[in-house]
Amino acid sequence: MPRYEFRCTAGHSFDAIYAMADVPDRSPCTECGADASRRPTAPHLGRTGTAAFGLIDRAARSADAPEVVSGSVPGASSRRPTRYTDNPAHQKLPRL
Repeated sequence: MPRYEFRCTAGHSFDAIYAMADVPDRSPCTECGADASRRPTAPHLGRTGTAAFGLIDRAARSADAPEVVSGSVPGASSRRPTRYTDNPAHQKLPRL
């Protein structure tokens, strides 16, 4: 939801969150209760892509709930080595 800035006649400024369809032109001041009018403000536009936001979200989540790490070594293969075959048809196959 968008955030709107209001300012009362006494000079107090405060922010309020309203749905775009429900935003009023005036709101009561949170400090003195006087009638406050909505002020024009610049919109907050992000320039980062979804990948950057995903990275930020994952970093924030890992602060209090880190991912479980397995005990295996990265890049280590758990498969057994293949046996050597002496079939002549297999001699021309690429070795991996």
